[in-house]
Amino acid sequence: MLYIKTNNYKYLRVFSAFGALLASLALLTSQAAIAGSQSIMITVSKGFGLSLYASDLGDAKQIAMGSNGTLFVGSNKSGTVHALVDSNQDGRVDKRYVIAKGLESPDAIAFHNGDLFVATENRIVRFIDIEQRLRRPSRPKDIYSDLPESDKKSTRAMNFGPDGRLYVSIGAPCNVCEASAPYSSIIAINVDTGASEQIALGVRDATGFDWSPQDGKLWFADQGRDWMGDNLPPDEINRIDVVGSHYGFPYLHASSVVEPAYEKPKNLKITVPVYELPAHVAPTGLAFYRGKQFPEMYHNQLFVAENGSWNRSSKVGYQIVMLKLENQQVVSRETVVSFLDGEFPVARPYALLSADDGAMYISDDLKGNVYRLFYKDSDTTEEPQELEENE
Repeated sequence: MLYIKTNNYKYLRVFSAFGALLASLALLTSQAAIAGSQSIMITVSKGFGLSLYASDLGDAKQIAMGSNGTLFVGSNKSGTVHALVDSNQDGRVDKRYVIAKGLESPDAIAFHNGDLFVATENRIVRFIDIEQRLRRPSRPKDIYSDLPESDKKSTRAMNFGPDGRLYVSIGAPCNVCEASAPYSSIIAINVDTGASEQIALGVRDATGFDWSPQDGKLWFADQGRDWMGDNLPPDEINRIDVVGSHYGFPYLHASSVVEPAYEKPKNLKITVPVYELPAHVAPTGLAFYRGKQFPEMYHNQLFVAENGSWNRSSKVGYQIVMLKLENQQVVSRETVVSFLDGEFPVARPYALLSADDGAMYISDDLKGNVYRLFYKDSDTTEEPQELEENE
């Protein structure tokens, strides 16, 4: 049930008794949680609503929206790409399709000009005219085959830029190391010719990036290395002002944490972050809010999905935050949705997508869910509401 608190937050309570569990789309999965009576909580800023848009999507990673409103979801471990359709536009999935299965780590996906692009193994493939062929997708065509072989530690993400090129982030294949190119970089690919350009270097793990609607510059979130303690190094928010800039990895973490294992080359110029996040929050998703549904204070602001810590003595992250920008500088960080109930993670938000209807979609790689964040009205938050089944 959805309960409203009188301050700036409202609470989404999901009771773990078996009947309520079914009605809440199995947000708890362990037998101990099912048998218990303790509630869990998702915290949402006042005025916002959160609905469970889809579930059972493997470890849902990157998401992409088609021209007709189809939401595509890539899954790393399950090797699948799903398509979700809300045909009557009521905020609930009506139909779902499996676009591909048996792929090697298809967690990076992008949609452009009617086609779906998927990174798998060392290549990128294209599903042509995908929204017209959801039931029977055409055989994918290779458009690029120079990615490094997929590695368990190396993550990837893709988005089309304002220049029409496909931008691909390729994470480091390690916690900290000097990896050969194109690891630890962001590249831009011409999907018609296959020509590529290195846009950013020294990038450890950037699965969230987007272009500012104000000046068109590319912003990306980068996760810091592990095993330097609870509070080091900070995670990063970066901006590309000069193409080809180096962002420090593995020699310098954040603005001032020097890597003890590797010495920085003498003539290497490093671009430091425009903003530092707390260590280990793991910023996996980043998107500017381009809609009009949220109040004006959120327009063109930067939203970040903090996937959450895994090697810290107490948990941090597991939330969606807004980074408030003034003159293209981050001036504050505000929690919009928290999926952490004490030390219990209800979800691990991975990717964000600002949709044409003004809502924001959030993938969850812990439970395989997709949530839909929308703005209701602060005057309508006094009545409790139930989190209903959406499929």
